[in-house]
Amino acid sequence: MERNRKLFLGKVAAIMSALPLLMWAYEYGPNPGFVQVPGENGGASCAAGSSGGSQCHATSASSFKTGSVTVNFPNGLTYTPGVKQHLSVTIADSDTSLKGWGFQLTARSGSPATTMAGTFNSSDANTLLECSDTAFHSFQQVNYSTSGSQTCPASQPLEYIEHSLQGFEATIGPNSATYQFDWTPPSSDVGNIVIYVAGNAGLGLPAIVTGDHVYTQKYTLTSQAAAAPPSIASGGVISAGSFGAFSSIAPGTWIEIYGTNLGPSTAVNWASSDFNNGVGPTSLGGTTVTIGGQPAYLDYVSTGQVNAQVPSSIGTGSQNIVVTTGGGASSAYPITVNATQAGLLAPPSFIVNGNQYVVAFHQTGAPCGISSGLCYVLPKGAISGLASAPAAAGEIITLYGIGFGAVTPNFPAGEIVTAANKLTSTLLVNYGSTPASVTCSSCYEGLGPNFVGLYQFNVQVPNVSSSGAVAFSFSLGGVAGSQTLFTAVQ
Repeated sequence: MERNRKLFLGKVAAIMSALPLLMWAYEYGPNPGFVQVPGENGGASCAAGSSGGSQCHATSASSFKTGSVTVNFPNGLTYTPGVKQHLSVTIADSDTSLKGWGFQLTARSGSPATTMAGTFNSSDANTLLECSDTAFHSFQQVNYSTSGSQTCPASQPLEYIEHSLQGFEATIGPNSATYQFDWTPPSSDVGNIVIYVAGNAGLGLPAIVTGDHVYTQKYTLTSQAAAAPPSIASGGVISAGSFGAFSSIAPGTWIEIYGTNLGPSTAVNWASSDFNNGVGPTSLGGTTVTIGGQPAYLDYVSTGQVNAQVPSSIGTGSQNIVVTTGGGASSAYPITVNATQAGLLAPPSFIVNGNQYVVAFHQTGAPCGISSGLCYVLPKGAISGLASAPAAAGEIITLYGIGFGAVTPNFPAGEIVTAANKLTSTLLVNYGSTPASVTCSSCYEGLGPNFVGLYQFNVQVPNVSSSGAVAFSFSLGGVAGSQTLFTAVQ
């Protein structure tokens, strides 16, 4: 056997062949082939009540009644040939004595089940790849590495993703555990693909094989290769709706694309695992978007809507937007790109007494009489469920926007902002006709740290002659913002 952790067991197997090697599974992960794939190890699942299960766990399969193993598929029960999916496996059990968790999963063509369907890669050190030949005589593990992909040798074509020792130790605790990893389907349509998974709920530390519950599940995925091509609706591209919903866009701004067949039937939001070295994904749920021929960054995709961030280096003027899925590419949608298309966060839910209020926050909860939570700059009690109070002269409040253009130092589209920065264009903010300060010692004007493409403004409220609803406006580089906004002043 090629798996290092089993070398000693392999040596003594010839002497002690009559003894079941109960420690093969559990915290190190099972040997390959224990997910009930037809024809593999007699269809075993590592439970003592199943064929071959005595090699893994010593609990009768009939006792597994308090838990489950489930797989979350970001695209629903579909796949797009060659398009990577980020999957997660959750093992749960209401038996409070169970605190250790493990799993094994593989993907096979619907027929025959012996044919692999795609490849696996660990997204962190909590999982590893198990490779095997088709007779299960030779197998080895390939551990997670930040430097490259995990690959099984040609002599060991069967792939299984499973928990590692580090993953087992990291997930010790009651109720449930979740493991994450990547699966890339075959590059061409192979018809239905079946995902086989087995999950183990055990007693935890110390690791033993008695008292475990082993659960199995299988899912059938259909191909999206024959899906209808995406279509962008007429008037279906705007800058983010809560930030002005403009029909023109700008480099680095967030946009919303509406239409049909734009993505999977089950909506997908980006996750931390979709980021690579602090840069967001350009493919999500099998959907990609290009603007002016350059890939956009995606944070949400569904069949009817895609949220995308415009590439920083896109040219101004008319540019084409194209959405591509497993069903093909949409027709090009022409859009006007301006150097800036500034908008402040002001959703329709912030319309109070017919006035559209800008979303702004007090620095602390004190004005709202709360010790924690957000305190909004609004008339008191203006919106049910939100703590709010008007702002006072001299106070620093925080607002957010998109499309305000370049900053220094530069943070390009798609990148998580890691340091303070400053707008290169001049920003002016007015309360009615009274200018507010954006340059005070506690003020800030730039991309918000720890965000992607979201601007943050810490503004000092000026002395104004009136209170209540006050007109709020701004200009950027001498160009007035086109939103009609209000804020609350006491």
